[in-house]
Amino acid sequence: MLTDVESKLLIVDDLPENLMALDALVRGPLRTVHQATSADAALALMLEHEFALAILDVQMPGMNGFELAEMMRGTERTRHIPIIFVSAAGSELNYAFKGYESGAVDFLQKPLDGHVVISKVNVFVDLHRHRKALKHEMDALAAAHHQTEQLVQQLQTAQCELQRAVRMRDDFMSMVSHELRTPLNTLYLETQVRKLHLTKGNLAPFEPAKLPAMIERDQRQIQNMVRLIDDMLDVTRLRSGALSIQPKPFDLAAMAARVVDSLGQQVEAAGSTITLHAAGPVQGMWDEFRVEQVLTNLLTNALRYGGGKPVRVEVGVDVASAGFAGAAPQAFMTVRDGGMGIATADQERIFEQFERTADSKKHAAGLGLGLYITRQIVRAHGGEISVESQPGAGAVFRVTLPLEVAAAIS
Repeated sequence: MLTDVESKLLIVDDLPENLMALDALVRGPLRTVHQATSADAALALMLEHEFALAILDVQMPGMNGFELAEMMRGTERTRHIPIIFVSAAGSELNYAFKGYESGAVDFLQKPLDGHVVISKVNVFVDLHRHRKALKHEMDALAAAHHQTEQLVQQLQTAQCELQRAVRMRDDFMSMVSHELRTPLNTLYLETQVRKLHLTKGNLAPFEPAKLPAMIERDQRQIQNMVRLIDDMLDVTRLRSGALSIQPKPFDLAAMAARVVDSLGQQVEAAGSTITLHAAGPVQGMWDEFRVEQVLTNLLTNALRYGGGKPVRVEVGVDVASAGFAGAAPQAFMTVRDGGMGIATADQERIFEQFERTADSKKHAAGLGLGLYITRQIVRAHGGEISVESQPGAGAVFRVTLPLEVAAAIS
């Protein structure tokens, strides 16, 4: 509001009585008058305050009004202050011309006409208030424009994230449909063939010697579907923060031996071998089901992409890290394969949702969720997972876990 803007006026005269008289004329509501009896004092005040108008006496000892005006015009802070010169000298000295030449906006002769002084001061005070109000509005517009730009940027970011989420959802549904359809189609075709045999009375495929292989094929397809559904459920739990971690004491080495033993059929189907190296028991506090899930995911990937080459598992305690002052010992699990390897550019990406390398897509089906879930489980235990690999040289996945999780996490 214009009525809220305070204006500061500067009056400069070497005679105190002139200052008092001029002060009485120009003072008013929302006006502060500053007095100076010399040019030096006036310059000092101008460095401290922003003035709406300066009224300068021309004839002063030392630096006169014209010289002060020239100095004001040469300084960025003071060059825009309007100047009115006041002089008692006659017009024959051509002071008015010199005043305008030095940058004054007006020139008044003494004795001063009070009405004229008040009128002119009011004009410049109003101009100052308009300038301040306009600057305030411009600043407000600039701030609003900046906020609008930020809002637009946030909306664009949100739109990009939404579009990415929609693409991820569509890709996810497409992958789920494809991945579930494959084992379902296999089971459906198997049942159709068996039904056809039974219709024709051909019981040869159902001889006792052939039933184990038939059951094994069915189990494999059902396990594939269960694995896909479990992955989807785990991702849902992770997104909602409902993945439960319930630490209990157990031996990591014994758990690893049990996992390796349970993968015997997959090892045989992959034409590979798994060797476990553990110097002794590795006791700790972890969620056994979830840590078993981590190792199973890593070994399944090693068999799937290892090209039939041997897989090596190592379990132990990282003594080296415990050697540092204040560092607690950590358990570790490493899974090393001799398969196709992972390019450096892909080594971080493979831990994200639905992310798979181009080579992995050629070798095996999947949703690209296993390593994402694995890393989330490891981090929920306060641990880390990393990979070292080069294309064609296999991969080494390393999991480190603190020997004790602080408390149950859910």
